[in-house]
Amino acid sequence: MQRSLIALAVLATLGTSAFAQSSVTLYGRANVTIERQEVGSGANNWVMQNNASRFGLKGSEDLGGGMKAGFQIEHGFNINNGVPTQGANFWARQSEVNLSGGFGAVRLGNFTSEAYYATADYVSMHNHDTGTSSDAFYAYIGRNTSKVAYRLPSFGGLSVEGSVTEGGTGERTFDVAANWDSGPLHLGFGMEKNSPTNDEAKQFAFRALYEMGAFTVGGYVQRDTDGYGAGFGDRTTWRLAGMYAMGSTEFHLNYGRAGDYDNVSNSAANQWTFGVNQNLSKRTKVYGFFTKVSDNGAGIYGDFRSLAVGVRHNF
Repeated sequence: MQRSLIALAVLATLGTSAFAQSSVTLYGRANVTIERQEVGSGANNWVMQNNASRFGLKGSEDLGGGMKAGFQIEHGFNINNGVPTQGANFWARQSEVNLSGGFGAVRLGNFTSEAYYATADYVSMHNHDTGTSSDAFYAYIGRNTSKVAYRLPSFGGLSVEGSVTEGGTGERTFDVAANWDSGPLHLGFGMEKNSPTNDEAKQFAFRALYEMGAFTVGGYVQRDTDGYGAGFGDRTTWRLAGMYAMGSTEFHLNYGRAGDYDNVSNSAANQWTFGVNQNLSKRTKVYGFFTKVSDNGAGIYGDFRSLAVGVRHNF
């Protein structure tokens, strides 16, 4: 009996050690709004709007010597009917494997542009740049699939990552992002460039965000070439965002301006968004917003407005 108890104790210790060295986490977000929408000069319609609902799995294994192996796979779905939001590609939101350590991190697979996260997404505070109130003007140039990325070790609040996408026919997308954090000040830079055989699109953007007690203000400026269409030329876009937190209640206001493309007349546009979030817990909130996009006539973005209320739950 004594030998059996000792053997069980050893097995339990080994099992606990193995479990501590590797982990897998299920996570996700359910985010839906009910909205009164008007597209162009058409009639108002009631819509149940999905806001980038998703679930995923991520995990890591401690390989020793400060090195870790990890993975992350993520599926987007329409909460109204369960239909995948990326068609037949089940893990289209993200599917990567990575190695990290003192040398930094290497990532392989399918994942969102870090240049986007470092700029437009960072200042989108009211609904995480999802749904109809998302940024209507940011030029997302890159591709998400077949990517190789390298992230430098963090140094003094600075993190830098670069990636390249292999298109299979010699076409590539390059992505570079940098983030710097120093107390209440947060800065970011992002750049993307496509190198196809027949045309080229590119963009770069700078972002800043500053926290002042209950107030948070931020914004970005982006310069793109042919971001919304071949031959459009150059355009400058900017966005300002602000948040005031009063206890568990947040008030959000942001304004975005897309300038004229060189080769497209009347192509400027504006977007206003006002939102109120009531945080019921760290994972759940109810919220409402009004957003309006005003196109100047070229029809690149269209005229749109929406009044919405919704619930977001993270798990």
